[in-house]
Amino acid sequence: MTSTTSADLQHGQKPWPALWALVVGFFMILVDSTIVSVATPTIAQALDADINAVIWVTSAYLLAYAVPLLITGRLGDRFGPKVLYQAGLVVFTLASLWCGLAGSIEVLIVARVVQGLGAAMMTPQTMAVITRIFPPQNRGAAMGLWGAVAGVASLVGPIVGGLLVDGFGWEWIFFVNVPVGVVAFVLAQRFVPRFERHGHRFDYLGIVLSAVGMFLLVFGIQEGETYDWGTITGPISVWSLIITGIVVLAAFVVWQGVQKGEPLLPLGLFKDRNFTLANIAITAVGVAISSFALPIMLWAQDVLRFSPTQAALLLVPQAVLSAALAPLVGKNLNKWNPRWVGSFGLACFSGGLFWFGALLWSGAGWGWTLLPSALLGLANACMWGPLSVSATRNLPPALAGAGSGVYNTTRQIGAVLGSAGIAALIEARITANFPSGAGTGSGGAEQQVGALPEFLQQPFATAMGQSLVLPAVVLVAAIVAALFLAKPKQTTAWKQTGAVETQPDAAEPEAAAR
Repeated sequence: MTSTTSADLQHGQKPWPALWALVVGFFMILVDSTIVSVATPTIAQALDADINAVIWVTSAYLLAYAVPLLITGRLGDRFGPKVLYQAGLVVFTLASLWCGLAGSIEVLIVARVVQGLGAAMMTPQTMAVITRIFPPQNRGAAMGLWGAVAGVASLVGPIVGGLLVDGFGWEWIFFVNVPVGVVAFVLAQRFVPRFERHGHRFDYLGIVLSAVGMFLLVFGIQEGETYDWGTITGPISVWSLIITGIVVLAAFVVWQGVQKGEPLLPLGLFKDRNFTLANIAITAVGVAISSFALPIMLWAQDVLRFSPTQAALLLVPQAVLSAALAPLVGKNLNKWNPRWVGSFGLACFSGGLFWFGALLWSGAGWGWTLLPSALLGLANACMWGPLSVSATRNLPPALAGAGSGVYNTTRQIGAVLGSAGIAALIEARITANFPSGAGTGSGGAEQQVGALPEFLQQPFATAMGQSLVLPAVVLVAAIVAALFLAKPKQTTAWKQTGAVETQPDAAEPEAAAR
């Protein structure tokens, strides 16, 4: 077993190559969270599916990604983050190939579920490695890079998707993952060290409760408009599914607090104020990131008649500014107060979405949308790093996997709810704005994605603009949470979060590598 020495930790001889190696795979799986948005109209036409079915291509991925994160963080502690990361990478890469070969919307959704499971195995390991290999005083720059990658990936997804759909076909938004996955595996094998493993007992009841609760909640929200928020079959209604999902999730939280074994969700982590607030904020960010691009892409392609590439280019200012400014923010996170940087970024994100929505429903020209697009780029540069640093700075090594699993889980839960929520809201706003007889029923707007007649284009644009209010409003909760973040103390000690004993950074090499 390869260990990491104190010198390596202090002088960055091993941590940075390891982090860059993991960033390749992390970037790929985050791109896949948003890349489908630009291809939605093309996939709908190619596979003869309505908009709700195509949105399940994203929701199924996000749901399968979110639910297992708590346990995959623990699996990383038990088998080693490197082993689990590489195993997840293999699953993700093979599932990507399956997605590209899918001949029906049903097969594509199933393949996306498997792809999401692979992503769930990989994601917690990136943050766990940062927490184990970088001492607290050096985590700012590392988390800044992690946050920058998360932000840029969420913006680059639609752009890359547009280029691939126009140049090669929608299948290539998945095929492109195969060579990238191979490269990421080789880099991880070469540069990521092995860490000492921590044994864990697994909370199987907790796994079942969290999975069932999330599925019922997401299915109920996303399918609500389809069933007119009424009966699905027999005694089962949309609201009964949503309420049952909430009750089951509440039971999961209660079980985590009373069980005698090792909980799937260590509630002791939330004794740390910054960890709790950062999780609230990143949940809202997950909602916004997964939901804002779809209305914009549908508007650009169905109203402006843009190609997927042209539609994706509306987001170029976001990607450019985020990529340019995020490294600067990351380098200064040890000097700047994350509270103000993160709050500023989140406020820009919310304001940019309100601005975008107003332009869409007012019928403004596409050129004006480049301005809020640039504001979203500034927002992304300023919000990811501060939130991730605030969440993880005080985590001790033994809770690295659990902490990163919780943080990524809350982000993905937000993403799942955002994807389901935007689907329901888009359908509702189309119904409200379309003339009588041109609603979302059979043969209506859902079937006309990509082929809207001229008299429906402005009502459709209005519906898309109004849909953007959802992520904009949800981000207000993130702003409030960020405003109460405490400035991290400049300390060289591992701070206790309520579950393990304090460990100094100057500990023995083997302990420091954990």
